[in-house]
Amino acid sequence: MPEILSYTFMQRALLASLLIGTVTAIIGVYVVLRGLSFIGAGIAHASFGGVALGFLLGVNPLFAAVAFCLLTAWGIAWTSERAEVKEDTAIGVFFAATMALGILFIGLMRGYNADLFGYLFGSVLAVTGEDLWLSLLLGAGVLLTVGLFFKELLFITFDPEVARVSGLPADRLHLVLLSLMALTVVLSIKVVGIILVSAMIVIPAAAAYQWTEDFRRMMVLAVLIGDISAVAGLFLSYRLDTASGATMVLTATVIFFLSTFISPRKRGLHFYPRAICDLLLPSKADSAGEQPSTKQSR
Repeated sequence: MPEILSYTFMQRALLASLLIGTVTAIIGVYVVLRGLSFIGAGIAHASFGGVALGFLLGVNPLFAAVAFCLLTAWGIAWTSERAEVKEDTAIGVFFAATMALGILFIGLMRGYNADLFGYLFGSVLAVTGEDLWLSLLLGAGVLLTVGLFFKELLFITFDPEVARVSGLPADRLHLVLLSLMALTVVLSIKVVGIILVSAMIVIPAAAAYQWTEDFRRMMVLAVLIGDISAVAGLFLSYRLDTASGATMVLTATVIFFLSTFISPRKRGLHFYPRAICDLLLPSKADSAGEQPSTKQSR
């Protein structure tokens, strides 16, 4: 282990993996509880068009992907509200359109670009210093926004209609959440790949939900599972010479199924690793006897 971390590229890969495991898990809790998994997949595939445009124009593909993913997230929200179509229909339209644009941009390029297809499947060992700094900047922005709007996002996750009646700008907060999903996708695609990034958003949160209905503890467990999956997947992929993104996702999938099979919550025991959760993120509601439960969002 120490000899592996002596390499600069492995140090960058480890930092990137921890960042991705943390940010995707936090956003994933909102995605899972609000049933936004399909939107996450749509935004992830939209990033393909942005990456292809970046290569076509000769600019950093991640910058182009940020613009593409944000516009797609906002476009889905606007279309589903103004065009009187269901949200899944709007997602399908943008999903197809952005992928088609990506293919069009590839066709306009001259020659074969191996780096472009690296974004499709992910390559954590190829993360550069510039990629890492951009990911850190985007990740810090996502985490800061979640911290600033934690209560508001919690409210619209549990009951958006009551939040709207209470005077909260539920539609704008929904747009904020979609924007956070878009930025999370962009900072993850170099590590996990466009095809699999939505899995890293959904699976750790889904695994954490098997252990607890408490929102705060679910978020802590999701981060732990996300980080374990990312780091274990990184070292396994290095040792086995396998694709890093796929190895991370498969590791998270194994944890999910193990959590499902042995889930004490499913057996009505309401058990969770409370000591770990309280150490990392104490719940203020414990002393008041009021815990935000994910049941309210169902």
